[in-house]
Amino acid sequence: MTTSAPVLVSGATGFVGSRIVARLLTSGLRVRGTTRSLKRERDLEALRSLPGAADRLELVEADLVQKGSFDGPVSGCEAVLHTASPYALHMDDPARDLVEPAVSGTLNVLSACLRAGSVRRVVLTSSMAAVTDEPPSTRVLTEADWNTTSSLTRNPYYYSKMLAEKTAWDFVGEHMPAFDLVVINPFMIIGPSLVSSLNTSNRVFVDLVKGAYPAIIRLTWGLVDVRDVAEAHLRALSVPSAHGRYICAGETISMRAVVELLARNGYANRRLPRKSLDTPVGDLLVRLMSYTQKAGIGSYLRTHVGRVPQYDTTKIRTELRMAFMPAERSILDTMADLERWGHL
Repeated sequence: MTTSAPVLVSGATGFVGSRIVARLLTSGLRVRGTTRSLKRERDLEALRSLPGAADRLELVEADLVQKGSFDGPVSGCEAVLHTASPYALHMDDPARDLVEPAVSGTLNVLSACLRAGSVRRVVLTSSMAAVTDEPPSTRVLTEADWNTTSSLTRNPYYYSKMLAEKTAWDFVGEHMPAFDLVVINPFMIIGPSLVSSLNTSNRVFVDLVKGAYPAIIRLTWGLVDVRDVAEAHLRALSVPSAHGRYICAGETISMRAVVELLARNGYANRRLPRKSLDTPVGDLLVRLMSYTQKAGIGSYLRTHVGRVPQYDTTKIRTELRMAFMPAERSILDTMADLERWGHL
């Protein structure tokens, strides 16, 4: 990859995309970032104020579901990082609001790369949602695992991520393009945000201190800091031998451990949950209560409560030389950032 050719980042104003843009700029690369609208001045200004942005950042409009929308942005690029995809556990119309933009967006970006002829590598931001939607308690997940259980009615966000990644691999298999495809599969991404919007993962911590959880339940999250995710994308882009999928995740941490961490670090006077439902009986009650929640949230609770994810990150640690930030540091950095943005 030549340093003179811009690297395209789709979804540049998003939580992950903006952090990737920042990491590419610090590496001295030229970046072309796409956004749905150039009228979102607050987030655009955050990107334009990044070190190196004045000379090496170009922002352009592109629409995930509009055919040909990425032809112009991709033109002249040798590398494309496709991060843009909607993220929400519940949508009133998941087919329209989750699956369509995720799948069509992936096809539109890859089709533009195929037509451009200049692209040599595409890095796709997928998710552990494409690996599983119900972490097995007795088996360690690897890149060979695929989510085969999600649907429009069961964890529709997970379904959208699985379909989008499958679409990407099918496209490469069918067209045998000049570019290769590398996929990053992060777990729950948290960390300081470069843009003002509150992303779905960081919202968990807002909800914890604002009383949205009436009790501590047996949820255990696999976490990865957004700064590590950005680093993983840079390495997937720059390591010539990078190939296939990469599970991108650090430690797991339970809701109880998070609540105790927050209580020890200045948030004890907030509305943290204090009642205990993190027991087998509590799991049963949570599953019963899940049917009173919105469909996407309910299916998430039923498939995750009481389960402790296990995953093997050997591939990303050895091939991309990745190391991951401790979960506690990432959580506390996230909390300080949420305060800075006024979300708490």
